Amino acid sequence: MKIAIDSYCFHRYFGEIYPDLEKSPLAKMNLLECVQLCTAFGIEGISIESFMLDSPNQQDIQQLKQLLTQHQLELVWAWGHPSGLYSGQKPDMLQDLYRHIEIAQALGAKVMRICAGGRKTRPQTDWQSHKDALVQLLQQAVLYAEQFDLVLALENHVDFYADEIVDLIQSIDSPYLGICLDTANNLRMLEDPWQAIEKMLPYAKATHIKDVTAYQGDPKNFAFWPSVPAGRGLIPLEKTLKWLAKHDYQGLLAVEIDYLHPDYLQNGTEHQAIQDSIDYLKLLRNIFTTTVRSSINEEDRHYWCRCHG
Repeated sequence: MKIAIDSYCFHRYFGEIYPDLEKSPLAKMNLLECVQLCTAFGIEGISIESFMLDSPNQQDIQQLKQLLTQHQLELVWAWGHPSGLYSGQKPDMLQDLYRHIEIAQALGAKVMRICAGGRKTRPQTDWQSHKDALVQLLQQAVLYAEQFDLVLALENHVDFYADEIVDLIQSIDSPYLGICLDTANNLRMLEDPWQAIEKMLPYAKATHIKDVTAYQGDPKNFAFWPSVPAGRGLIPLEKTLKWLAKHDYQGLLAVEIDYLHPDYLQNGTEHQAIQDSIDYLKLLRNIFTTTVRSSINEEDRHYWCRCHG
């Protein structure tokens, strides 16, 4: 497991502002500056939101790849902000997804996070109709990704209940499709967070490690559930990381902060909340990987004793 940042933590610096909830920062940044800033947090990987590299050309891709190589960062390329395939309503978006599969491969990514939709595109129809609109599109995306030996990780993007996204993954049944597990998004859909996470964990190929808390207003609204530093909210991150360590998850643990609780903004920035989250994840990783190794060693010792009397 590698500790990482999802570049969406810095969405405000790219003009992505939640209306009435956030303010624009004093200055903006470009993607190379963002990646350089992320390296200062002591990370081992990064998930990069593709919208932050608008209409990339070959030179842009080469510069980014050089920076990632320089800092030895494992990459997850992230496509689909904010609405991906629009819950199956815009099949023409497949062409853009294909283009980003090629960009991901050029950058050296082994996993690409994708979105089938978002909280604003989830249809009011029954699940079967929603599923039918997506299955064919996702099957085509998977076949294209397979040509590049690239795994697609479908995010639970406040457009799926846990059972629904698992149903999709099982129905397509390909080693080139898994889940980008966002630890908080299903609480925002009023599902029990651990029950939702536990269902999705076996299919995790990437993660957004996000913690949220209850704030004010209506729980059905996004604003009720602001992000907080990892370990300070309602999401069972200890149980999540313990499961991942036990099952030898090899992907990124990517901290993601979207709308940050106002109490955690320091000097108008998210920096301290990000650093606190990374430090917390490193602590948990060290605890659980050591525990797992000790458990395996103990099992080996008992096996040796049985064999050798």
